[in-house]
Amino acid sequence: MKKYYKFIIAAIVLLIFIGTFVFLWMKSRPQPVAYEEFTPKVMDLSKSTVVTGKIEPRNEVNVKPQISGIITEIYKESGQMVNQGEVIAKVKVIPDMGQLSAAQARVRSASINVGQAKVDYDRVKALYDKGLISGDEFDQKRKAYHQAQEEVRASNDNLEVVRNGVSSQNAQTSSTLVRSTISGLILDVPVKIGNTVILANTFNDGTTIATIANMGDLIFRGNVDETEVGNIVQGMPMKITIGALQDEKLMASLEYISPKAVENNGANQFEIKAAIHTGVNSRIRSGYSANAEIVLAEAKQVLTLPESAIEFSGSDTYIYIVSGSGESKTYTKRKVVTGLSDGINIEIKSGLKKSDLVRGPKIVKETPEEK
Repeated sequence: MKKYYKFIIAAIVLLIFIGTFVFLWMKSRPQPVAYEEFTPKVMDLSKSTVVTGKIEPRNEVNVKPQISGIITEIYKESGQMVNQGEVIAKVKVIPDMGQLSAAQARVRSASINVGQAKVDYDRVKALYDKGLISGDEFDQKRKAYHQAQEEVRASNDNLEVVRNGVSSQNAQTSSTLVRSTISGLILDVPVKIGNTVILANTFNDGTTIATIANMGDLIFRGNVDETEVGNIVQGMPMKITIGALQDEKLMASLEYISPKAVENNGANQFEIKAAIHTGVNSRIRSGYSANAEIVLAEAKQVLTLPESAIEFSGSDTYIYIVSGSGESKTYTKRKVVTGLSDGINIEIKSGLKKSDLVRGPKIVKETPEEK
């Protein structure tokens, strides 16, 4: 019985040895190389670039006061429409004490002068009525009296302007009333009642009372890399996609390319502006981030292949034409002339027919460890 056990064990060992040998021999045999195969397709190709930027109104202005003072009334708020000349806020003047004292002194002086001018006028008029003086002398005194009266009115107006910022005679056109300089949408009112504001001068820009823009005339502003700016020209159409409104597609046309580059994160870029001329509605807000797609080149209904099927050698391009089937397949190298590429497919201008079968890249099989 023990003798049979030895034979059985020896047979098992032999089978294991033979199986291992066969497995290793099969693994060591070279595997046939398989390639992807492509049939040429007729399709439209386009090469485009995407520019990041934002949506802005073309005409956006900051409304500033004409005098310095304190905000006492605000009649508008952001989000409201306003017409040119409409009052936005009211400013109360804080009088300068030196100017106030000078204005008060002017009023007192004018009052004294008009009193003396009246006395002179009355005296000369009495003499003129009796025929004792000439008409020229009487006219001079009358003129002096009228000038003194006008100085009284002017000094009182000046005192009101210094003290209140407005006189009773020009209340409707008062500089204390801050008016809109354009018609449009109020984007921001950065001041509150009680805030001190100053007018613009050579030393500062002044306080902004409101920011107003015409939201019916929007532009896209972005930057194009120097490697692509040579491929764009004014008038090119652009498709705008707003990040916050993915379903909002706007059409625009390129209207400005900066002649000077600016450095952005180590790269030279050129500013561009495009006029948005369709699809503008109340959902679009100033400052929205957006992407603009610009078609740099396009080809209609051309013969194409996947770019992975092309072999590049210097300035020449080649493909491999498949002949036969199964293990008897052969690959013939052929020179072709290529055209536009969109990064995935490439135009074949010559050297290829619709009926040709073209070899693609090698098929790489995953190993069990990679799966």
